Amino acid sequence: MRNWGAKKDFTPTQQYLFLRNNPLCEGTGEVRNGRLIWTYQAQSNPLGRIYTIEIQFMAGSAPTIFVRDPNIQLLAGDRDLPHIYHNPTSLCLYQPKNQQWRPTLRIDQTIVPWTVLWLFFFEEWLESDEWKGEGEHPDPHDGSYSRSTRRLMSR
Repeated sequence: MRNWGAKKDFTPTQQYLFLRNNPLCEGTGEVRNGRLIWTYQAQSNPLGRIYTIEIQFMAGSAPTIFVRDPNIQLLAGDRDLPHIYHNPTSLCLYQPKNQQWRPTLRIDQTIVPWTVLWLFFFEEWLESDEWKGEGEHPDPHDGSYSRSTRRLMSR
């Protein structure tokens, strides 16, 4: 029996169309073999740097967000980057355990503004050496996370 009130997950193609039609993340992208790749430029404030952001998304997984330019590790110098996942370096924007992002949510209305907010706190951190964006970086060994989320956190 069908649950008429349940929201359906958005597909990569639907997410692509949302991103393509949102002027806040005007860019280029494609969906190939079930994988969405979207690239756009973001700026945390009118005086901030312009960053090239890449979002990758496949059905059944969380989006992965990369800063392609400038190199944020070079900007950080010898300091450890805050609120990131490793290998490859991608942004930690929300707490997976709390289901702040789900596949029933639009990337252009969640991940895109959260990325701008992350960039804002990153630029503040570059100056003050204090992460003011709150949050917590989850422990990859915490058994309450799904296997795919633990795998992402341990990269």
